[in-house]
Amino acid sequence: MAGFSRSFRVSSKVGPPYSILLECKNRQDALLLESGAIAVLSDVEVDCIKKQYCRGYDAYGCLGVLSLNIGEETVYYLVLVSGCISVGKVSDSEVFRITDTTFLSLRNFPPDDEHVTEVRKQLNSGTYYFSWSPAGMFDLSLCVQKQQHNIQDITDNRFFWNRMLHLLPRQYGVDCSVWLLKTMCGGVEIRTQYVGSHQAKMCVISRLSCERAGTRFNVRGTNDDGHVANFVETEQVIFLDSSVTSYVQTRGSVPLFWEQPGIQVGSHRVKMSRGFEASAPAYDRHLRLITEWYGSQVIVNLLGNKEGEHMLSKAFQSHHKASSHTDDTMFVNFDYHSHIRGGRTENLTILKQQIVTQLETFGMFHSDAQGIRQLQTGTIRSNCLDCLDRTNAVQTYIGIEILSKQLEVLGLSEKASLVSRVQENFGNIWALNGDHVSRIYAGTGALDGKTKVGKLKDGAKSVSRTIQNNFLDNTKQEAIDILLLGSTLNSAIADKAQALMSNQYLFVSPGIMRAMCDRLLEYTDLSKTRIMTGTWNVNGGKHFRSIAYKHQLLTDWLLDSVTISADTGDGFVDGDADWSNPVDVFALGFQEMVELNTGNIISTSTTNMREWGKELESKLSRDHKYILLAATQLVGVCLYVFIRPQLSQYVRDVAVDSVKTGLKGATGNKGGVAIRLQLHSTSLCFLCSHFAAGQSQVKERNDDYTEISRKIAFPMGRTVQSHDYVFWCGDFNYRIDLGNDEVKDLIAVRDWSTLSQNDQLQQQSTSGQVFPGYTEAAINFAPTYKYDLFSDDYDTSDKLRTPAWTDRVLYKHRRLDFYNDPLSGGPGGSGGQGHGVIDKSEQSTVRCVHYGRAEIKTSDHRPVVAIFDIETQTVNTDERTAVYRDVIEKTGPPDSTIVISLGNQGSASPSFNDGVIDQIIEMLSSVGRPLLVRFAEDKMLVTLQNGRQAIRAQQSLDHFEVNGILIHVTLKTSDWVEHCDTQLSLYSPTVVKLFNPTTNTLLGDEFQPTSLSYDTLEADYYDDDDDLNQSDDDLDVPPSFPRRRSPSPNPRGPGPGVGVESLYLVSSILDSDVISEYQARPDLPALIPNRLNQKQQSTSLPCTPTHTAKPKPPRPPPPRIGGVKKPVPIIPDPVDHDGEVLRMSVPLHPPRAQSPPLHPPRAQTPPVSPPPTPPIQTLPLKPNTSTKMKLVPLPGQIGVPFNVQHLSHAGNIEELMAQLTSQTQPAPTFPPTQAQPAPRLPPTQTQPAPRLPPTQTQPAPRLPPTQ
Repeated sequence: MAGFSRSFRVSSKVGPPYSILLECKNRQDALLLESGAIAVLSDVEVDCIKKQYCRGYDAYGCLGVLSLNIGEETVYYLVLVSGCISVGKVSDSEVFRITDTTFLSLRNFPPDDEHVTEVRKQLNSGTYYFSWSPAGMFDLSLCVQKQQHNIQDITDNRFFWNRMLHLLPRQYGVDCSVWLLKTMCGGVEIRTQYVGSHQAKMCVISRLSCERAGTRFNVRGTNDDGHVANFVETEQVIFLDSSVTSYVQTRGSVPLFWEQPGIQVGSHRVKMSRGFEASAPAYDRHLRLITEWYGSQVIVNLLGNKEGEHMLSKAFQSHHKASSHTDDTMFVNFDYHSHIRGGRTENLTILKQQIVTQLETFGMFHSDAQGIRQLQTGTIRSNCLDCLDRTNAVQTYIGIEILSKQLEVLGLSEKASLVSRVQENFGNIWALNGDHVSRIYAGTGALDGKTKVGKLKDGAKSVSRTIQNNFLDNTKQEAIDILLLGSTLNSAIADKAQALMSNQYLFVSPGIMRAMCDRLLEYTDLSKTRIMTGTWNVNGGKHFRSIAYKHQLLTDWLLDSVTISADTGDGFVDGDADWSNPVDVFALGFQEMVELNTGNIISTSTTNMREWGKELESKLSRDHKYILLAATQLVGVCLYVFIRPQLSQYVRDVAVDSVKTGLKGATGNKGGVAIRLQLHSTSLCFLCSHFAAGQSQVKERNDDYTEISRKIAFPMGRTVQSHDYVFWCGDFNYRIDLGNDEVKDLIAVRDWSTLSQNDQLQQQSTSGQVFPGYTEAAINFAPTYKYDLFSDDYDTSDKLRTPAWTDRVLYKHRRLDFYNDPLSGGPGGSGGQGHGVIDKSEQSTVRCVHYGRAEIKTSDHRPVVAIFDIETQTVNTDERTAVYRDVIEKTGPPDSTIVISLGNQGSASPSFNDGVIDQIIEMLSSVGRPLLVRFAEDKMLVTLQNGRQAIRAQQSLDHFEVNGILIHVTLKTSDWVEHCDTQLSLYSPTVVKLFNPTTNTLLGDEFQPTSLSYDTLEADYYDDDDDLNQSDDDLDVPPSFPRRRSPSPNPRGPGPGVGVESLYLVSSILDSDVISEYQARPDLPALIPNRLNQKQQSTSLPCTPTHTAKPKPPRPPPPRIGGVKKPVPIIPDPVDHDGEVLRMSVPLHPPRAQSPPLHPPRAQTPPVSPPPTPPIQTLPLKPNTSTKMKLVPLPGQIGVPFNVQHLSHAGNIEELMAQLTSQTQPAPTFPPTQAQPAPRLPPTQTQPAPRLPPTQTQPAPRLPPTQ
């Protein structure tokens, strides 16, 4: 190629079989694509067949071959670059942006084009680039520093977006470096700056990682391997003659498991998709990966305190402080919106002051003709919520700061005019770079907002983003997945292979994957895992919070059911089971978690879900620690999964889904939820359902089961049926077809057999209508529905409902029935008996060791519990490698091609005639399926369907006589094992993924049950987060005053009636006089601890400080801006007084949720420097003193706050209210919120109440005065 042009020519042969001939102008050979096979033809072969082909397309280059599963068939597409524009030249290479592509179906079927329309649109979006040079490809995936150190010429697979398209050509021995292009997704901007007679090339290159690629609301956070969404490596580089200098920065989503479900209009509703501690392994992996890739790290967190960001930022900081990286990775928390409000970009110098030492230490890359002068040893990792606009601004600022040093080493810093022009050019380049990155992830350019015109444009972009992200991104996400995964999508074989092997094995041939699955017992060890599945219809109430239910213990259901059942004889208990081992996984399902009223069906509150979650984890952790893995809710149906913390590093691919079945799928008052996960190499699926009610509504219940089973879907095409173990619990509402009195008589004599014979669920299951393949343990306990509350009597109301086993737990174990491949030596193979999949699955069974119920009488249902012992598979990597190489040897060459030559010994070689060719083809058809036949000189090359057929043909036909002529058969590729290893390198990870669970304090056994998993479970707290947009200048409280109270350190969790929000309310209503009084009592425990002076190993729960905190310097007065007091968070010095590595620009605790200010803003009050404040201590609220405070519950709420004096237990609500209101000392005022106005108690005569006068727009309701 003397110059880059349309140098590729595509010709096609319409006659069967359809084939395509791909030629390059400056090459003698060509590629022939036919029947899914690819052959490299010599110039002689091309000349022989060229006349049969009609010229079709000219193209700039070829991206590869896309394989896609359509129905039961795999369709192949040749992908060509038919349009591109030059971005600029760097050295002897030129960079091009792809503007148009062409997809040619290799089966010549026009409807195939519809399946790749979105993929084509994605490649044509203007964000894909490739490079070309006469001397060879310039690898855009590598930064300059890596290119100069890349002795082995290895591409960075993270930024190699069309690597899946290289798979099939590599398999058939095509030299991809010659025939195919490598594309990078991101942004490339190149400008030329003249320096005298020399040209300097100024570039900003952003490379988007394809390891966790996707669109804004579809892909967030991290995956289990530690790869984060929207991870971009951005390089600022200057080329000048033989000198080059570059600087690299990175960005990426917050490395935790979080998402933004539902329609996102205006607000950012953030939800943590896994429990707090369950994110620790992935967080650790991510930090290890970026440290391995880029050296030392500084994390710059730009999240603020608006909407859901404060929750995510708090979790981010907490994970970092609890991880092993807190000592070697600096963390800077910089609230961008707070500091840069009003376009005050000069405040970015505050950020620079914190990282200036690291910027100098990390340095930059510089090399010239003499060699490498300087290396960059670390990077700045920036993030905001989307890693777009705020991150663009900060990276631009850092890039311009480094630019002066780059110009200095190039000798260009002496001329001020030149420096000014270069800075202006780079400013424009960085702005365009922000547009490129934003367009990929959000669908529009970056937001600016510095001018009125810019703000108008930003408004239009925001509207466009909303429409794009909420309604159009799903198809874009599917296109990205097809481009990166191709035929591995929706494949059951690939799903199991992914559980057993690393991700790169997903791209080997289906035969190899099937053989590896078939021989899994040869490289896996079976270990016992105990699963507890429970279900309970709680009748809409938070019973555990009320003193009326103080004698009802959840532990009777969760932990002590086996002991109680063994003592009472109710329920099934396996006497042979080993009960010394604790449960590993708890899956707890609830129904009617909230009242099934119209309001909850339309917009369900998550308050009950969070409160139940905290209580469950507290009770489960009585003897052993458990952490929340995931939770999901559909109106009243809720499902939690808890695990032992040491298992968290072995859990992968957690996903949730839900299906509505109420009113024929329109509402969620009935329906089901599901959580799936992979534990070691075994997949588990837990479901909880609430079916249609009514004695005679059997068909409706059957339909509910069918609908849920059919519609539940998880990523990668997984369904309920594609799991090794399925546990399905819930209120199925199946009744007993007997009269009320007859049922009660049978219950009295414990005739469970007769009742079971008339049970609707067993009848429907036996007839195959529902739950085919599922099993239920024998029922040896009384029906669980319907009881009178707080009674052992069945329903005595006017309806007199017949008792029934409505609450059930069923289970299913999948018998893997992969087609038994000859590679395993099983049926159909040459090895005889071999290793059959069905035989192996029979060795891995599920065993129910307990099935019973608990006597908790707070609902009209009794909770049900089932405990199972299952066997999970753990892979031995060394044995897996040995099995893989054995499979590869039996698989045969990936090109599936044999070479046939004719000739008798001692005689001249005869030629191939039609009779010989026809007989050879007939013989080959008996051992396989020939796809492609061609001739090269005196040899015949035949490509068969797969490598096994090629081996079989070589073994059976070599030295065979055809029409008296001896034929010799050899394999075209004899060293295919090494060839397969090379092919796997295309998908090998850049570094080994490591994790040591003992390095994270969140996963240790020295613990107190956490509540952060539930406080941060979802940031859509519209009822109590209305003041998130307020800053310190809107509240008349000291800037250092803590706004949030850490959770209770009680090992058994909060007491009855405690709510985290209640603790916050008590803390927030104290005025300065009360605080001063508390400070004067150092002997008292802290009610509001100064969290900046308290070192915590885990911020999910406060723990004992490991050292004595050094005093902090007094906070300086806030600066004046326009005569109005504007408190600005003070950035600590780069060296913390405690020696802490975690740097924060604002206090670790977030501000209170959005609500009207406690006091009116006092803008005219001159700022006063606050005196040094020692740690605030707690004043216990002692009884019988003049300073005693009590907190009156909200109307309709039963319970006594945990941090207020406990009164004697009341027998009913009236007695409780009488006790609470009998004191003469009034309680403090609740700050009202928008969603639920808080009551306000009357002020005392001796002490004025906190100042919050009611406004005209939102009057503050009061409780009636005390008598």
